[in-house]
Amino acid sequence: MAFIDYYKILGVDKTASADAIKKAYRKLARKYHPDVNPGDKEAEKKFKEINEANEVLSNPDNRAKYDKYGENWKHGEEYEKAQQQYRQQSQSYSGFSGGDFEGEDFSDFFQSMFGGQGFGRNTRGSASGKFKGQDVYAELNLNIQDAATTHQQTFEINGKKVRITIPAGVYDGQQIKLRGHGNPGFNGGPNGDLYITFNIAPDSRFERIGDDLRTKVSVDLYTAILGGDIKVETLQGAVNLKVKPETQNGTTVRLKGKGFPVYKKEGQYGDLFVTYDVKLPTNLSAEQKEIFEKLKNL
Repeated sequence: MAFIDYYKILGVDKTASADAIKKAYRKLARKYHPDVNPGDKEAEKKFKEINEANEVLSNPDNRAKYDKYGENWKHGEEYEKAQQQYRQQSQSYSGFSGGDFEGEDFSDFFQSMFGGQGFGRNTRGSASGKFKGQDVYAELNLNIQDAATTHQQTFEINGKKVRITIPAGVYDGQQIKLRGHGNPGFNGGPNGDLYITFNIAPDSRFERIGDDLRTKVSVDLYTAILGGDIKVETLQGAVNLKVKPETQNGTTVRLKGKGFPVYKKEGQYGDLFVTYDVKLPTNLSAEQKEIFEKLKNL
């Protein structure tokens, strides 16, 4: 198997930070996503390579193993154990007095172990090593309304359709694990796991802070002075809000229970904080200006 340079695929240096790797992945994933390049086989191939590189480099433990063992990073621990076992066997059966592998190319031993030919060569034959498959890392983009609603989504991983239920209240950057939905195991070993990270896009109406939401609403000068009713959008639909007379610009009021649903706590919600943005009238007529002059002089 030819060595795959995941750093080169993402276009980053080997010393790149986790944020730099994430930024590079997102940029390339958007560029080569199948939805953006329908029917383009080269783009599809590139997209798979980008995801594979991100699966490894975005996980600190996996990245460290990859830096040390290359494409065989997922078998690094087993490799070290097998290396020790091989030394012991060499000493026992070949009479070696030291730890050198005379007459043996160790890279061949590595290939023998992980290349589908058993668990190594020795005088008693070969034993089969079972290894867990590689974990898969994916990102799922949601808007704020999706994140606030329990719903199902179906997507494809390794040619298989996976359907998951997304609970209301998931947050940006949250990661969940689906056991056994990763890459196939080696020599009959268990499948790897699937890790899904949620990316929640910013919303023009609401700012989310934990389980609370913040929003701004425009209030005309007359309602701010005299009081009245206005409509306010929430994630659950529009509600009527009573504005008190002589309300000042920038005043914030709280709507209890109209915020974001609390993750995995059905029926519980944060609060919605509404800030008034008082708008001054423009294009006043002469009569209107005269009225304001009278108010000014009172």
